[in-house]
Amino acid sequence: MSTNKNEKAPLGVWGVNEYGYYGEFGGAFIPEMLYPNVKELQDRYLSIIREDDFKKEFEHLLKDYAGRPTPLFLAERLSEKYGANIYLKREDLCHTGAHKINNTIGQILLAQRLRKKRIIAETGAGQHGVATATVCALKGLACIVYMGEKDMERQAPNVARMKMLGAKVIPVISGSKTLKDATNEAIRDWINHPADTYYIIGSVVGPHPYPDMVARFQSIISEEIRKQLKEKTGKELPDYVFACVGGGSNAAGAFYHFLDETSVKLVAVEAAGQGIESGFSAATTQLGTTGILHGSKSLVMQTADGQVVEPHSISAGLDYPGIGPMHAHLYNSGRGIFLSATDTEAVEAAKELASLEGIIPALEPAHALFALRKLQFKKSDIVVVNLSGRGDKDLDTYMKFI
Repeated sequence: MSTNKNEKAPLGVWGVNEYGYYGEFGGAFIPEMLYPNVKELQDRYLSIIREDDFKKEFEHLLKDYAGRPTPLFLAERLSEKYGANIYLKREDLCHTGAHKINNTIGQILLAQRLRKKRIIAETGAGQHGVATATVCALKGLACIVYMGEKDMERQAPNVARMKMLGAKVIPVISGSKTLKDATNEAIRDWINHPADTYYIIGSVVGPHPYPDMVARFQSIISEEIRKQLKEKTGKELPDYVFACVGGGSNAAGAFYHFLDETSVKLVAVEAAGQGIESGFSAATTQLGTTGILHGSKSLVMQTADGQVVEPHSISAGLDYPGIGPMHAHLYNSGRGIFLSATDTEAVEAAKELASLEGIIPALEPAHALFALRKLQFKKSDIVVVNLSGRGDKDLDTYMKFI
């Protein structure tokens, strides 16, 4: 199944259109076996998430279970160092320690209304797997999580959390044994169990409607930022919003309600690994070309004959050879500013935040924090950095690297 239309997006020029495209990127390129599942989602997801009972339950769980709204914290010492008013959106304070639970709550409520009893997911850094296992436990649903063997080793605390929550964690030993390979295995599982299984994709990747659906569930981040900035500064719009990007769910959420506010600079920070030209990188916009990966058309790190190039990042959550179609469009159109940070730079930024503000970030948003050094700010600038996860899961990596 594929779609290839490019009409103007109904949600604004930066949003998705009815065919699942952001500009030239997106669509649904899937095996025939999955056509009924994906078509059912495409036909029903918007009507379901707009129902009063869905919205009521979603908002209740975000507030009383996930702990929203998360704080917007003025980091005074960081602000002084970089010469701007730097606010941290504290997604690390969400239940499970990252933004991922916003999406898993939404998708599991959707899966229940589609009468699915078996939930599968892929995970890299483990935060999406933990968030999926958490809400499955809450709702009494079977949970299977695919995770690359390499990621299981470097994210052992999250593997233990998933197992304690009752999830079955299946190690993936193919390819680079990371997020790409876990996604491949989850899709194979879905193909083999199309009737009773719902696949919760953790990022703004995959076939339409997943990129739009995940972005909508994560858009609570930018919705809160606007309200909180109004309370703190008297204005809703920041000058900059920074977020790390692998597939890009936290960035999609942080950018969503600013997409059509062109005065707001959207800064996406990818993982440069050991250096963009080192052969060990995950900076997709710098190294990728247009291709199909995991069901959608986007920018993909690939060889001339279309073979996916193995990515590298110290961060399991950014170790992905593609990028969500929304972000590919933001990059291609020039709406987004795309930067990168190396492994070493991300660790350096994490140490700096810990020492200046008493906050240990996950390796993923540490990349976004380092990019503060790459732009020149005015003293009056309001800069929001989406601190998408906490650093507990990465302490072993930090200690080994340091």
